[in-house]
Amino acid sequence: MKQDELDLIGRGAAELISEKELLQKLAKKKPLRIKLGVDPTAPDLHLGHTVVINKLKTFQDLGHQIIFLIGDFTAKVGDPSGRSQMRPMMTDEQIKTNTKTYTDQVFKILDRQKTIVEYNSKWLNALGVSGLLALAAKSTVAQMLVRDDFEKRYESDKPISIVEFLYPLLQAYDSVALNADVELGGNDQKFNLLLCRQIQKDYGQEAEIALTMPLLEGTDGIKKMSKSYGNYIALNDKPKDMFGKIMSISDDTMYRYYELLTQADLSAIKQMHPKQAKLDLAFEITQRYWGKDEAALAKDEFEKVFAKKDIPSEMQTYTASSDMKLSDVLTKANLISSKNEARRLILQGAVKANGNKVSSDETLANLAVLADKTIILQAGKRKFLKIILQ
Repeated sequence: MKQDELDLIGRGAAELISEKELLQKLAKKKPLRIKLGVDPTAPDLHLGHTVVINKLKTFQDLGHQIIFLIGDFTAKVGDPSGRSQMRPMMTDEQIKTNTKTYTDQVFKILDRQKTIVEYNSKWLNALGVSGLLALAAKSTVAQMLVRDDFEKRYESDKPISIVEFLYPLLQAYDSVALNADVELGGNDQKFNLLLCRQIQKDYGQEAEIALTMPLLEGTDGIKKMSKSYGNYIALNDKPKDMFGKIMSISDDTMYRYYELLTQADLSAIKQMHPKQAKLDLAFEITQRYWGKDEAALAKDEFEKVFAKKDIPSEMQTYTASSDMKLSDVLTKANLISSKNEARRLILQGAVKANGNKVSSDETLANLAVLADKTIILQAGKRKFLKIILQ
């Protein structure tokens, strides 16, 4: 294998176990079977998920066979990685709905024609009780308690269900069923991937290579990207929202996104003015998921609103009575998630009515003194709402 190809595979990776074994597999001169398993636990994928999917694309571009595994069976169990408590059980209907959105979104990155999509219910349903007992016998409770998150829960006297012990074993059996050569995952998946290697050997297979990727920081640049933290950029975000969110990140976070989400030359990027580099990143990411025309419109809209301080040409409209308070309107129109958050923004001077800062939680009747029967609200930098007074 050429060094530049190995560099592409290793770019941004947290850990490769092991490079020597990977080179041995590649020396056989046949396409490797590259596995990524995703449990459809939520309807939307975000840019954090795409770190490993982009690495799948790297392998695909190098001519290897990609297997995108949807954990429709394991989603019922729930991956305990990084969890302080057991995930709630999902219904079949939830899993079915989320699965549809995953396949729609993942092929914005992968080549549909060159990707095998598998569902682990196919072999895990067929495993049966005897097969499950045989699988469970290949690991021990002591081995499971070595896992950091299980150990912490055990020491703090928090419950750990037997079902959670089974999850990494079921993931390992996926690798056996698929005879995977390489498996990708976030760096929180290391325990699971190492167990996959062990179980494959127990079933007489060659151990897969484990390639872990770092968890992408969210738009706050601190916590991992997550819907629960509100710092995520969803693949289904509207182009202007996607573009605007990327433009809101810090310069340090921008370079991190370049490393993990693009193939750009980082040394060249760091020679650019940060503002231009960020514009280019926002355009590239938005274009990837929405196309060049939509990305261009999003860029124009961003520059119109933020560089020229204009209001956007299109925004949500909400009809309200004049006796409603500003915080009620902001939350009922879903511009802000809670009244407390709305009041906090108002007191911080982060809310404007027709360009004028609002300093208290006024009724719309009082705000109408500043305006006419139409009020343009701006909350923060990117959120706009047109209010029509009844």
